[in-house]
Amino acid sequence: MNIELIKDIVDYGVIGLLGVMSFMAFWFWIERILFYKGIDVKSFETKEELEIALTNNINIISTFGSNAPYIGLLGTVFGIIITFYSMGQGGELDAKMIMTSLALALKATAMGLIVAIPSIVFYNHLARRIEVILAKWDIEQKRNFAD
Repeated sequence: MNIELIKDIVDYGVIGLLGVMSFMAFWFWIERILFYKGIDVKSFETKEELEIALTNNINIISTFGSNAPYIGLLGTVFGIIITFYSMGQGGELDAKMIMTSLALALKATAMGLIVAIPSIVFYNHLARRIEVILAKWDIEQKRNFAD
């Protein structure tokens, strides 16, 4: 199998996966924001029902945020392995080829961080919104109990 083909498969596979993860994290964040804007805490009989509705899909965002750097690192490791393999097969050491290959391998780690950082920000934002909505439910329950 051609080494360039393997490089392309690893490169596009890892970058493609990270791109899909980024899109999905953004999509779920937007979906949750829209859901939270239209929620009526009075329509829930128990706090547990409300909490289940509020936390739906946020674990996906957290999972992407925590795993994207590892997927990027995996792409980097594969890129370095391919670089060393190419050097071993070629028998000659070309510094330009080595540096270019390693720089391209490191872009997978950078992409992993580019996906992870916003995903964690999205997750933290949603976690705070959940806390606020649950507090509003508690306040509403105290009002109803006082009446």
